[in-house]
Amino acid sequence: MDKIKTTEESVEIDEQKWVNDSSVDHKGRVPLRGSTGVWKASLFIIVIEFSERLSYFGLATSLIIYLTKVIHQDLKTAAKSVNYWSGVTTLMPLLGGFLADAFLGRFSTVLVSSIVYLLGLLLLTMSRVVPSLKPCDTDLCHEPRKVHEEIFFLAIYLISIGTGGHKPSLESFGADQFDDDHPEERKKKMSFFNWWNFGLCCGLLLGVTLIVYVQDRVSWAMADLILTLVMASSIVIFVAGRPFYRYRKATGSPLTPMLQVFVAAIRKRNLLFPANPSHLYEIPKSETTQSRLLCHTDKLKFLDKAAILDNTQDSEVQQQNPWKLATVTKVEELKLVINMIPIWLTTIPFGICVAQAATFFIKQGVTLDRKIVHNFEIPPASIFALAAIGMIVSVSVYDKILMPILRRATGNERGISILQRIGIGMIFSVSTMIVAALVERKRLNLVHKNPLEGSSSMSVFWLAPQFLIIGIGDGFTLVGLQEYFYDQVPDSMRSLGIAFYLSVIGAANFVSSLLITIVDHITKNSSGKSWFGKDLNSSRLDYFYWLLAIITAVNLCVYVIVAMNYSYKNVHGKATVSVADCNDADDRNAMA
Repeated sequence: MDKIKTTEESVEIDEQKWVNDSSVDHKGRVPLRGSTGVWKASLFIIVIEFSERLSYFGLATSLIIYLTKVIHQDLKTAAKSVNYWSGVTTLMPLLGGFLADAFLGRFSTVLVSSIVYLLGLLLLTMSRVVPSLKPCDTDLCHEPRKVHEEIFFLAIYLISIGTGGHKPSLESFGADQFDDDHPEERKKKMSFFNWWNFGLCCGLLLGVTLIVYVQDRVSWAMADLILTLVMASSIVIFVAGRPFYRYRKATGSPLTPMLQVFVAAIRKRNLLFPANPSHLYEIPKSETTQSRLLCHTDKLKFLDKAAILDNTQDSEVQQQNPWKLATVTKVEELKLVINMIPIWLTTIPFGICVAQAATFFIKQGVTLDRKIVHNFEIPPASIFALAAIGMIVSVSVYDKILMPILRRATGNERGISILQRIGIGMIFSVSTMIVAALVERKRLNLVHKNPLEGSSSMSVFWLAPQFLIIGIGDGFTLVGLQEYFYDQVPDSMRSLGIAFYLSVIGAANFVSSLLITIVDHITKNSSGKSWFGKDLNSSRLDYFYWLLAIITAVNLCVYVIVAMNYSYKNVHGKATVSVADCNDADDRNAMA
């Protein structure tokens, strides 16, 4: 008995000293817990995220202003251009996440994509510094050079490609620094997504204040030069943290095993289900190097046929052919991805609301009084800082005040479930559109009363409520989506999981552009006047905001139904696999 107790104690000590979650250190060895991972590694990772967000929002929030003032696009075309670029930027991570999980690994993908990002910033700086590439030879361009337009768009889409590898890999790489099977590190991991977004928002805040101010008052070229130097410095810092990181090896395409499950299930479609799910095929925990096995669930039962052993064939031959026999874990991984589709679809309307903040909200700010004191006028894009402040406050209050209270009240490690957190943010998005519609209606009334002065007598801080509310909503929904898509995907495709989160925003930008086109067409044909005129004063954005509020509210009802019927990922413990183990895991994840 004493010998068994001593063995258990030595195993516990070993687990405290070493990290046994399939990760390795920079030399390919099992990581030492005390000198790798957790916050000591995450801080290096958050620094480069800060730099990337500084660059991205410094460019993105001013993009519609640059397109209308320098490139001379009309409001509708400029809004579509911004939405297309934002859409590509947030859909490219699907490719980057796949490459990171399947072939390159997360560290290498971040490093390569950061260098591509840096090249995009260098090219953008050149387009505003090199005389032959500048918009024109004078300060005010009535028509920019064609070569400037080409180099400008090439540069920003090169930044999109860099973001495609950077965003999904970096965030999942940061979360990889925490061991899911270690109680202390698991709790810290729940806070990681909150503080990740805190760092992100700090970058956003500086981007839409300091960088935008330099763009507005000094020059676009100086702002680009600052962003280029910051990105170059952060890459050096990221590489310097290499000895402290925990790495996950690329495991090949995560999509192939899913296709194998489909093929095996179709091949065995005529087989009868076993009376007991425990008779389905699974590799014993002791025989696999995979860190975690998944418990069987009753949903999408047709796929379970892939894990049925065919008694008419040799069992060893079946086990050696994944196209004929899949494990319960592989079947459950495919179920996880399929179950995510309704969640992904029902979060797109939230993303459409977020898209308005970087386009029409910013353009509204151009028409308003932006003077704080008589000698100082804030740049239009700087009003976006209020969204960052709202998100910082939301994340900080949730992590430090609400989460501890909710943990005690619900007994849930997260405080509330991930999907509940996402749903709360969606409520804020409905409120944002309602407030935005009311404020725009007030602005248009001023324009109609005094066409000459327009809305220049109305303070830009009338836009503050809609920016703050959408920022608070982001603190719930965007952080919740990051955690959801990282946590609920199979362990082998976590970079791709973060890409799924980003693709929500990307798809929402494309849907927003499509919606603008449809509304423009319908309103022009039905009433003879489109809701989207040449400028804001000839448009009816308040009607568009009301439409978005209705769409988002209806979608919220659908989301609640989907979320209530969702089954969370159910993971076996480290102990020997048993039915009881699955039941315990199910209890732990019931409120995840």
